Amino acid sequence: MFRIPGALGKDLCDKDLGMTRRDILRIGGASMMGLTLNNMFRAQAASVNSAAAGRVGWGKAKHVLMIYLQGGPSHLDLWDPKENVPDKVRSAFKTIPTKIPGHHFTEILPQLAKVNDKFTTINSMSYTPNGLFNHTAAIYQIMTGYTTDKVSPSGQLEPPNAKDFPNFGSNIIRLKPMDEPMLPFVMLPRPLQESNVVGKGGTAGFLGKAYDPYTLYPDGDDLDMGKMDRIKIEDLQLRPDLFSVRLQRRAKLRDAINDQMPAIEEAVKDLSLDSYYNQALNLIASGRARDAFALDRESPKLRDRYGRNTFGQSCMLARRLIESGTRVVELIWPKVANSDNHSWDHHVGLTQRMKSQSGPMLDQGLSALFEDLDASGLLDETLVVALGEFGRSPEKGVSTSGNGNSADGRDHWPYCYTAIIGGAGIKRGYVHGKSDKTGSSPAEDPVHPTELLATIYHAVGIDPETIVYNHLNQPRELVKAKPVTKLFA
Repeated sequence: MFRIPGALGKDLCDKDLGMTRRDILRIGGASMMGLTLNNMFRAQAASVNSAAAGRVGWGKAKHVLMIYLQGGPSHLDLWDPKENVPDKVRSAFKTIPTKIPGHHFTEILPQLAKVNDKFTTINSMSYTPNGLFNHTAAIYQIMTGYTTDKVSPSGQLEPPNAKDFPNFGSNIIRLKPMDEPMLPFVMLPRPLQESNVVGKGGTAGFLGKAYDPYTLYPDGDDLDMGKMDRIKIEDLQLRPDLFSVRLQRRAKLRDAINDQMPAIEEAVKDLSLDSYYNQALNLIASGRARDAFALDRESPKLRDRYGRNTFGQSCMLARRLIESGTRVVELIWPKVANSDNHSWDHHVGLTQRMKSQSGPMLDQGLSALFEDLDASGLLDETLVVALGEFGRSPEKGVSTSGNGNSADGRDHWPYCYTAIIGGAGIKRGYVHGKSDKTGSSPAEDPVHPTELLATIYHAVGIDPETIVYNHLNQPRELVKAKPVTKLFA
């Protein structure tokens, strides 16, 4: 039986604190939670030696930035407007030309229309939902590559648990571990959420908490546009007077693990537990992560360019994290689904809400991000993906999910929608696929969300069919799909 001796926390100011689960996770989590180390190394080797390794786009991405437009933005009112269609289908917004000849956005995206020569637009995202068209199930699918059997009568999933499939970012940092003192996976500025189900699809699931993202959720409600100026990162720093005491405490914990778990020592003889310990310590001691969060070091002009709002400042922070070495950043749209004001879940009042709220923030923040990454050279090694869990119904005022919709609202529509992908070898100024006349279904080259996820793994240099072992030690592919290599130049 594994034992931790003593109550080593009693030499600190927090006198009642003994050895905590977090202490164990910080040092030994990579080996004691989820997969065993020998399985992890086997999966890494299989991925590296994959037959896919020589295919176009393989391993081009050192970083992944997911811009998750939670709520389901309307493709017809943003990226894929339709002309010569009935009034119930046509967008209320005018179309405008983009940098790609013959390709149009709506007037909601004037700045993105000027930079769409830097990325690919996929107008043929599509899937047939299992059960209800609810947000949680769709979120879980794109984040993990799997659907779930447990859906409540309302369409809600059960809360996150240790049996869940891992978020793609957790899989990436496990198979592509960091070799520098920086946070490997960061999620901001709020969790994935629908109603009271929080975080589903956003954890490491059966891999164990050692691979969970570092979550940066500033205080303040979703409409507090200044919350990014109040970022708190106390857990990334140590008080000078406690530094040596805590190092001694953690060293004792490490020694206890080494003494009492010889099987793990054998498994990691070429990569000892000291490396995990040192990695955690170096992250705190280097100050690199703390510096990345210092938004006030950017010029006021650049901060204005991104937009002085939660989404814009989160985009800028994502760039700073990537610049500092973070492997995966997941930026969640800062307004929960099933709500009004700034949400993409436009069942009612789509025209006014998109024009004055969500649209301008997306246009300003995402266009600034592509310009900034490209100017710095980071776009060459950073895969940027922006999409929601589905699009919106071609016909206004109809119910496709059981929700009520006004004459100026669109319901959930997974059968056809749009995604943006750019950087790390992805074609520039390219439109992949095509929707039909009303934006109801793909007319050419449909792309399933799991295929997009497989493309992310491929770009990072991980075979999507790499086997992982779940909580029952059953083998599972990272995702059951092939990468869309046509997206790469």
